[in-house]
Parts: sequence; C-alpha cells; structure tokens
Amino acid sequence: MRIYTKKGDKGSTSLFGGKRLAKDAVRIEAYGTVDELNAQVGVLLDNLENADIQDDLLRIQHWLFDYGSMLATPPGAKLYVTPPGEKALTFLEEKIDAMELELPPLKHFILPSGHTSTSFAHMARCVCRRAERRIVSLSHEEEIGEEPLAFFNRLSDYFFVLARYLTHLAGKKDVEWNPRD
Repeated sequence: MRIYTKKGDKGSTSLFGGKRLAKDAVRIEAYGTVDELNAQVGVLLDNLENADIQDDLLRIQHWLFDYGSMLATPPGAKLYVTPPGEKALTFLEEKIDAMELELPPLKHFILPSGHTSTSFAHMARCVCRRAERRIVSLSHEEEIGEEPLAFFNRLSDYFFVLARYLTHLAGKKDVEWNPRD
C-alpha cells in the first residue's frame, strides 16, 4: 500500500465507502481528534511500568481505533468494525470503581500535575473531552447514535480517575487548586 496518493493535496480526504470531504469537515475533525487521543494514550502507555494499566490502555487503544473507523464511515456505507458497545462502558466503569476504592475522597478541585504519568493521563483526558465535543458537533449534523457519546464521556472520567490513581501509586498527593485573589 502506498502511503502517499496525492488525492488529498487540495484539502479533501476519503471516508470509508469513497465519499470525499474537506479535511476540516466536522466528521474529519471528530475522527481526527479520536486518532490524536489514541496517540496520546500511546504516550501514556509507553511511560508506565504497571502491566495491568498498560493492558487496559492497549484495550482502550483498540476501541479508539474502532470508534475512529465508525466515525470515518458515513451513513449508509458498510461498517468494517464491530462497535465496542456496552462491554466497553462496563469495563471503564468497573476500572473507575476499582481505582476509586484506593483513593481518598475528592474534596477539592485538583490541578493536572503531580507526577509525569499523572500529567500524561490528564493530557489524554483533555484530548478525550475535545474528541467528545467534536462528536457532539457531528451528532448535530448526522445521526451517530448514543454509544460513541457515552463511551467518550465515560473514557474522560476514566482518565481523570486514572490520573489520580497514578499519583497515588507514585506515593504523591493530588495537587489541590487554591483560588487566588
């Protein structure tokens, strides 16, 4: 497979099924941001030594690729992936609940810092929230169903709790936000 086709040189790209869109179309922004999130998850994964969390993040990367593929498929075109579905939501909720059992209750807003892995998890959370916003924008133009919206909402919650959990594993404390005058 050739990497360069020159078909996008004038600012358009193909979706699955062959339909072409401008590279700044809402659909392209949505799956492009999911791709960016997947890369950010890779950075987080590569900077961890906890094998269980690495396995979880690898599973999430596969789901992100699935959702990116779904978003790159316009209505009516053949979908080449199976949506992750409820099992992904259940997985994320179970992981969040398990991590929260080991964390002190959250009583203050926290800053996205405290440890390198914590900061990488917060970056993933921020990119995830942006992907969610792009998917919401797409949902205003086309029917995409509730599943992707629920997944990205839950995934950002997962990254928030994971950031706190990684801080805890590093023997550090959350960096609390203190309002300034």
